[in-house]
Amino acid sequence: MIRLNHISDRIKVFFIEIGELSYFTGKFFNELFTRPFEYKELLKQCYIVGNQSILLVSITGFIIGLVFTLQSRPTLMEFGAESWMPSMVSISIVREIGPVIIALICAGKISSGIGAELGSMRVTEQIDAMEVSGTNPFKYLVVTRVLATTLMLPLLIILGDAVALFGSAIVEYLKGDVSFLLYFNKVSNALSFSDILPATVKSFFFGFAIGIVGCFKGYYCKKGTVGVGRASNTAVVYSSMLLFIIDFIAVFISDIFFEI
Repeated sequence: MIRLNHISDRIKVFFIEIGELSYFTGKFFNELFTRPFEYKELLKQCYIVGNQSILLVSITGFIIGLVFTLQSRPTLMEFGAESWMPSMVSISIVREIGPVIIALICAGKISSGIGAELGSMRVTEQIDAMEVSGTNPFKYLVVTRVLATTLMLPLLIILGDAVALFGSAIVEYLKGDVSFLLYFNKVSNALSFSDILPATVKSFFFGFAIGIVGCFKGYYCKKGTVGVGRASNTAVVYSSMLLFIIDFIAVFISDIFFEI
């Protein structure tokens, strides 16, 4: 009986948190279209989110291209289908592997950083001080960060995909004596509108999910340093799970849409 009560309490807490996150998201859209607009803070957060993630995304994308090509090449060689390597790698990376893995990497870095930053501000009562002084902390802290992640993540994913294809081209050049010009010609011929558009659209939702979860966990952080660590950790877990859900919905909708 105690075990059942514990499970029911956890389920109740889970649904309460979903409701609070939904309310938090609704408040974001309400504040998004009301004045004043924090343009300077938005540009600052875009620079922080984008610039500080370029190196990590580039290294991740490069390794993805190298490893994926090295692992796939022997299998294709058994069937005499090495010529399909650029097409297979480009479609796989652009459609699914690139956006999902890079979004997960950014969730670990960006969402945890936002959660820890806002959590520290909540613990040290900086957010309370902003409210007392007449400043709207939600618009200044939350709206700018969520917009920054929503706008910057698609650019980071495009960069990661490009670097991944470059890494794959290096492997093909060294292993298969395929020139870079021939490789990227095959890549451009393989990719179509139906490959690029869904991946680009869902990357905006990935960025929004990372930003909104990180801000939600940090903004309502519990008191104490333990609460800051917990907010940072749960921000990564929740945003990662939300990325998988969004990806499933996006793939399901795109398959229906492009089949029609």
